[in-house]
Amino acid sequence: MPLNTKIRGPLEKNSDKTTDLPFVFLVGNHSSGKSSFINHVLGRRIQTAGVAPTDDCFTVVAPGPSDIDQDGPALIGDPDMGFSNLRHFGPSLIHHTRLKIRKETNAPGFMMIDSPGMIDSPVTQNTIGLSSVGRNNVMDRGYDFEGVVRWFAERADVILLFFDPDKPGTTGETLSILVNSLGGMDHKLYIVLNKADQFKKIHDFARAYGSLCWNLSKVIPRKDLPRIYTMCLPVAGGEASEGSLKEGLKDLHQTRHDVVSEVMKAPARRIDNAITRLGDSINLLLMHSKLTRETLKQYKGVMWRNRAEVGLVGMAGVGAGAGAFSLGVPQAAVGCAGVGFLGAVGLGIWNGQKLKEEEKRLLSEDGLEQTFRRVYSRQISEGDEFTASFWGRTREPLRMNLTAMGLENAEDATAKDIAGLEAILEDDIPRLRRLASPKKGLGFRDLLQGETNKGE
Repeated sequence: MPLNTKIRGPLEKNSDKTTDLPFVFLVGNHSSGKSSFINHVLGRRIQTAGVAPTDDCFTVVAPGPSDIDQDGPALIGDPDMGFSNLRHFGPSLIHHTRLKIRKETNAPGFMMIDSPGMIDSPVTQNTIGLSSVGRNNVMDRGYDFEGVVRWFAERADVILLFFDPDKPGTTGETLSILVNSLGGMDHKLYIVLNKADQFKKIHDFARAYGSLCWNLSKVIPRKDLPRIYTMCLPVAGGEASEGSLKEGLKDLHQTRHDVVSEVMKAPARRIDNAITRLGDSINLLLMHSKLTRETLKQYKGVMWRNRAEVGLVGMAGVGAGAGAFSLGVPQAAVGCAGVGFLGAVGLGIWNGQKLKEEEKRLLSEDGLEQTFRRVYSRQISEGDEFTASFWGRTREPLRMNLTAMGLENAEDATAKDIAGLEAILEDDIPRLRRLASPKKGLGFRDLLQGETNKGE
């Protein structure tokens, strides 16, 4: 983090801080059953459910000794809960966030976070004058909804994306969130088609399921789509009569049990997700550091060459003046010195303009692309998609930061800094993975204690 601060890297302030408890994040269309699912998992009626949109807030449901409700300013202002960084999304988000602490739930070891249901709006999302980072949904919600969803998703231990039969992937905002906010999180993302028991005819189910797959295929650039968990929630008294259910409904209930099982694994997944997030952060910062270093190297090369040219012209004028003076021609000496001085000044102005043009070229999309291809030529030749994915995430923040600072004032990562980041990737993260992996029935704490006893 000190290096990130020094070079104005891509990691947000305090991104090394995490939430007090593991949590499951639910996102999806309105009336898709997110709130009902939370009530089902926790075994209490906590969230209000309905066909129409019932909630416009991000609601954090946390376990506690008694039932307490707090508003957004109290939640985000709490230094121990881990949501303080949401403050930079603005007061509108703060007032659309709340905390519900509930006792005697079925999940005492983790939180569940409900999100506002997504629905398309007739208001255009191409708001003029806003950056691409915060352009979407600002007019609709008053804050960067995609950015907030990504903030929660990056820190979540399990993410559930809900669809329902009435809107099987046809809500544009949901598909936009899948691309812009949930990209790169497949390892903890579960897509759920809920309320599948509402279908009366098999061809209606087939049409809705096919529509969802078709819409997902347009935003997921793979031939093989991820598994879609088709399920339903039990109705009152439904669980007691599951033995008499038809095979199709039994399958829906079994899928729900599978999803609940993944939700209950959230505390156990916290360690793996923390290591994954560490590796992700280091890779981003390493690429940012290398490209910043190479860009500054090119810029300073032109700058020092220009200064050398100015110095040579000035020295040539002084040398000629000195030669003329030694020959007893003082007027020529003054003239040579004056010509040399004026030449140096003129060349300095000309080179200064050339340096500005070079800076503009280096910070252009094509210039940064050339720098990336130079630094990562081997990975590109090998078709390394991992490196390409990080370049896609690094490109715009890098350009914006270097443009804002100016290359003359930009801080550079040292070779030692870069070596330190590479050591974390090559040594520390694999060691943490070994400690976190289950071996002979030992948990992380047992393994960690064993490694500590060995002096490691």
